[in-house]
Amino acid sequence: MDDSVPPELAGHPDRVRWNARYEAHGEGRVEGADAPVPRAHPLAAEALREAPDGPVLDLACGPSGAALLAADAGRPVTAVDISDIALARLGAAARRRGLAERITLVQADLGTWRPPGPAFAAVLCTGFWDRAVFTAALGAVAPGGVLAWEAFTTEARRDRPRLPAGWCLAAGEPASLLPDGFRVLDQRDVQGGKRRVLARS
Repeated sequence: MDDSVPPELAGHPDRVRWNARYEAHGEGRVEGADAPVPRAHPLAAEALREAPDGPVLDLACGPSGAALLAADAGRPVTAVDISDIALARLGAAARRRGLAERITLVQADLGTWRPPGPAFAAVLCTGFWDRAVFTAALGAVAPGGVLAWEAFTTEARRDRPRLPAGWCLAAGEPASLLPDGFRVLDQRDVQGGKRRVLARS
């Protein structure tokens, strides 16, 4: 185990599962450190265009192209994920591009980690759903900032019966969970049984 991994995360099932997924695809910390990082998710790229100047929070970031896009635009980025392999890959890409000083990598369990707030011009999450995490993320959006979220819907379970219901958006979510003060810019279902929302605080 890497000594930099927080002890409470060493055996965490989500860390183990995601690290195994990256390793299975040849994206491990050593052999895959130079692997290309995915392009920024279209929703994240749209959010960054809509967001005012200021820092970005990328939740469940993985080896995030969105974090690199934001940092390349001069924004400070906090990138949070439970997978140390994903964060190592993102960190390596940031160093290659001269962006490492703009990206803060945080290894954490989003079930317990809470962001400072309201501190971010854009809060991004494009592959994870948990209502408590969503609620916490809302509090991290600065006035005038944007929230961009995409996750599976319950419809996705027809093709993915092993997908836990708790990982899926119910009808109307996440827009229906936005508090007063947030305005929906766009919410739509997209291919793959997913739904995305873009909202402004």
